[in-house]
Amino acid sequence: MASNNHFTNSRSNLSSNSDAAEAGRYQQPLPSNSVTFARRTNSGRYVNYSRDDLDSELGSVDLYTVQIPQTPDNQPMDPSISQKVEEQYVSSSLFTGGFNSVTRAHLMDKVIETTTSHPQMAGAKGSSCAIQGCDVKVMSDERGQDLLPCECDFKICRDCFVDAVKTGGMCPGCKEPYRNTDLADFADNNKAQGQQQQRPMLPPPAGGSKMERRLSLMKSTKSGLMRSQTGDFDHNRWLFETSGTYGYGNAFWTKDGNFGDKDGNGGQGMGPQDLMSRPWRPLTRKLQIPAAVISPYRLLIFIRIVVLALFLMWRIKHKNQDAIWLWGMSVVCELWFAFSWLLDQLPKLCPINRATDLNVLKEKFETPTPSNPTGKSDLPGLDMFVSTADPEKEPPLVTSNTILSILAADYPVEKLACYVSDDGGALLTFEAMAEAASFANMWVPFCRKHNIEPRNPDSYFSLKRDPYKNKVKADFVKDRRRVKREYDEFKVRINSLPDSIRRRSDAYHAREEIKAMKLQRQSRDDEIVEPVKIPKATWMADGTHWPGTWLNSGPDHTRSDHAGIIQVMLKPPSDEPLHGVSEGFLDLTDVDIRLPLLVYVSREKRPGYDHNKKAGAMNALVRASAIMSNGPFILNLDCDHYIYNSQALREGMCFMMDRGGDRLCYVQFPQRFEGIDPSDRYANHNTVFFDVNMRALDGLMGPVYVGTGCLFRRIALYGFDPPRAKEHHPGFCSCCFPRKKKKSRVPEENRSLRMGGDSDDDEEMNLSLVPKKFGNSTFLIDSIPVAEFQGRPLADHPAVQNGRPPGALTIPRELLDASTVAEAIAVISCWYEDKTEWGSRIGWIYGSVTEDVVTGYRMHNRGWKSVYCVTKRDAFRGTAPINLTDRLHQVLRWATGSVEIFFSRNNAFLASPRMKILQRIAYLNVGIYPFTSIFLIVYCFLPALSLFSGQFIVQTLNVTFLIYLLIISITLCLLALLEIKWSGISLEEWWRNEQFWLIGGTSAHLAAVIQGLLKVVAGIEISFTLTSKSGGDDVDDEFADLYIVKWSSLMIPPITIMMVNLIAIAVGFSRTIYSVIPQWSKLIGGVFFSFWVLAHLYPFAKGLMGRRGRTPTIVYVWSGLVAITISLLWVAINPPAGSTQIGGSFTFP
Repeated sequence: MASNNHFTNSRSNLSSNSDAAEAGRYQQPLPSNSVTFARRTNSGRYVNYSRDDLDSELGSVDLYTVQIPQTPDNQPMDPSISQKVEEQYVSSSLFTGGFNSVTRAHLMDKVIETTTSHPQMAGAKGSSCAIQGCDVKVMSDERGQDLLPCECDFKICRDCFVDAVKTGGMCPGCKEPYRNTDLADFADNNKAQGQQQQRPMLPPPAGGSKMERRLSLMKSTKSGLMRSQTGDFDHNRWLFETSGTYGYGNAFWTKDGNFGDKDGNGGQGMGPQDLMSRPWRPLTRKLQIPAAVISPYRLLIFIRIVVLALFLMWRIKHKNQDAIWLWGMSVVCELWFAFSWLLDQLPKLCPINRATDLNVLKEKFETPTPSNPTGKSDLPGLDMFVSTADPEKEPPLVTSNTILSILAADYPVEKLACYVSDDGGALLTFEAMAEAASFANMWVPFCRKHNIEPRNPDSYFSLKRDPYKNKVKADFVKDRRRVKREYDEFKVRINSLPDSIRRRSDAYHAREEIKAMKLQRQSRDDEIVEPVKIPKATWMADGTHWPGTWLNSGPDHTRSDHAGIIQVMLKPPSDEPLHGVSEGFLDLTDVDIRLPLLVYVSREKRPGYDHNKKAGAMNALVRASAIMSNGPFILNLDCDHYIYNSQALREGMCFMMDRGGDRLCYVQFPQRFEGIDPSDRYANHNTVFFDVNMRALDGLMGPVYVGTGCLFRRIALYGFDPPRAKEHHPGFCSCCFPRKKKKSRVPEENRSLRMGGDSDDDEEMNLSLVPKKFGNSTFLIDSIPVAEFQGRPLADHPAVQNGRPPGALTIPRELLDASTVAEAIAVISCWYEDKTEWGSRIGWIYGSVTEDVVTGYRMHNRGWKSVYCVTKRDAFRGTAPINLTDRLHQVLRWATGSVEIFFSRNNAFLASPRMKILQRIAYLNVGIYPFTSIFLIVYCFLPALSLFSGQFIVQTLNVTFLIYLLIISITLCLLALLEIKWSGISLEEWWRNEQFWLIGGTSAHLAAVIQGLLKVVAGIEISFTLTSKSGGDDVDDEFADLYIVKWSSLMIPPITIMMVNLIAIAVGFSRTIYSVIPQWSKLIGGVFFSFWVLAHLYPFAKGLMGRRGRTPTIVYVWSGLVAITISLLWVAINPPAGSTQIGGSFTFP
């Protein structure tokens, strides 16, 4: 047995230093060494097949690998020869594994039952090897065409070809020797003659490990400076060389000004004057609100604060002695409403708008420059996350359309990766993803060729506008008709998948039963054969068991108990554009047909582990993506939110790559919704929040994270502090007691990786604690500094600090190998997060049903800033529940999360000094707003109590009270009008928001407060179900869900409020009419406030009535009769003073 040095040799300073510290810490006797078996790949690497006792502390167990000795049949090959072939093997394999289980790579002949032809697609159609007994696919190039090494065109796979070369180099077909035995040359010869690589490949570094090549950007060595692939000076290596000097900020140049060549001969010199002579243009700019709008807005806020203070003082001084209980309740409620309004209004003092310049982004990152002569994209990598959990409530067709919109996004194909998290482990979702990947072969090039918007096929083909507007290519009509037909067939295949999987599983199950019965009969000749019971498994298209959740649950195959699964549906694209041909149905001659990397991920689940719902699934994706693609930026979308603007990713990247963008933790996009009724009865668009509150927060430290449509900086999710944190936050009284600056001992490559604490020791990041924080994956730890460096903005201006040199990200992405995917399987295992900081400080934060708000709060608390990106064309669109019950349950989930935040350490009262005071007030309001429901319900009953008792909240309706009431109402209306002016919302949207504020406050918010208190006091956990994304039963009505009445206990308080107020109005009116001395002022006051309550609850009442015209007339008749009878009964029981008659001579019995 040999030690696994192939892991330790590939570690960066970050992981190797931590291992040294760990070795010194644990001096106690170690347990016996466990053995890890591995498979040796054709390229000389090792894939671990099992991991024993990984629940233990790092360093307590030495891992060993059983290495097969080299023999004539087992010789390591040059990685450059077989990398692409191994990647094709990886993309066609389903990787499974987990705790105490073997990591297996199952080679799949086909992923779906239909044939696939795209060369990047898993299970792509290809020729089989002609060697007898071998059915492996032959070698192929980027277009999927066969690579035939011999002139006789004998079809041979890679492994058989290697064997033939080792045994004499003779072709099995023509029995002649091969002229060339280098696999890489075949791929080159397959290209057009005379075409050469524009940028020569770097030789593999010593050691040959994948992580060493990935970390070559970050390592600082004293060896000779290497050249990059552009042929220019390697800025990445030179960035951390001690011989490098710093100019202004982080714009680098040597003292002699020869930036392009080490010797100063023949290099393209670049000095300070080159940067200063070029006009520098920002990627983004702030658009201030006009002073004619914002100044009166702030003045009105100040006036209303003063008037509210005077009004409350007057109310406290002038008690209603006739009804002191009514006065007391009203004053307490009014004090809370004033406090709540203040929390909501103060963060709105500094609203701003922002704009991006995509032309400047293209000029800086995709235009030929001395450092990037070919104009190859220098944009950073971007990993897209799509989360789904239940294919029954989240239809696979919806998820597939979201994936297709991502694959067709306008972003460099080689820099984009899409990861789909299936937390249910359903084969239905898996095969729907495979069908989407297959259909993307036609859909994505069609979008690129004709500039299609939106790039969600379902939304595009459902557009009501003219699809031929601004389309000039003659073949557009033909292409659209063809793609539309293919999409219709695609929808039918997706819809038929459940039945197809069930029929297939039944057929294979029947076959297995027949086999078992035959074996039983053979073993028992004349005995009676008992029925054979075989677990009814779910079968994949290639005739093997599905490793995830079965349709009929079995051991290790349930939603909460299954292995981890990773399938590369579309392997990473080639580095250079791959143009299509005119063959087939579409002419794709000048269209890039490459597709982004697409990966299916289903994390491991086992009993006894807390999987932490969506937050746990997102953290699993963060780790898996760091191993496989390591994009420095992450954008997460719900399965029902798709990319509506194909350039939205570029607009978000403008903020991250602009000056100061390295201090941004995320860019939040507004949520826009489709399929909502025109009147927006239940304020589903939520425009007041997304267009008023979020724009206002953008003027502070940034908007809150709302769960989807958010572009993250990866290292911000890792829990690191922002760059220059001490510079921006020097501490309290720093002007009087300045700190003495200490010289940092941190290597330059880790200078920007600081994690927590105000002390310099914490700032310098104790490397020994890194595995304790992130887990024991060296791949993951080594990827951290790479992601930090690649996420920096360009150092193209002296004012840009913490930048990277231009052209640093033009290198091709590393190809996938089996060891990489096996490591990704390990980090999505259920045990990986044990004794780490995942979920407590790193990644999505656990412990709340609104993990999104808590995650954003933690970043702001560390000093990061965020930005709100409102694009001219909506960036993303999704669906929202339009049914009243579903909407109330959605609001209940949000409010419950806010209550959890209030009773946790994430309360804004405990925020760090790095958070601004107004930002702290905004987060405080997030945790407090559900408690307003207690006072709101009391206040909604006050008008009825006033009418029943014949009293009012004040002694008399005097002039002072009416003037205060008038001023408060007028200022509220004027503030609403000015908010409408600077935010762009409509008056109807503002009114709908006010109505649903009362509806939600009297129903869902109160239940959230009760549930939150039960969790804090009694420890009762809160469970929520997914909101169904399916429509109503009426397929002819787009808004059928709107009229479905589904009873819920949340409806009881609003119904009670409505009925009590209606009865109170009738009682008060009858009492006043038949009173000897009518108290009209008290009646008017009570009736006015009752109508105010009923007007806000009108959409709720409308929802209870169901579809228009379907409520019988008798319901309204009986409702009126019941109200009149109750009011007359009340007057008879408690008649007005001095009168016992109603209507003259009629006497009530």
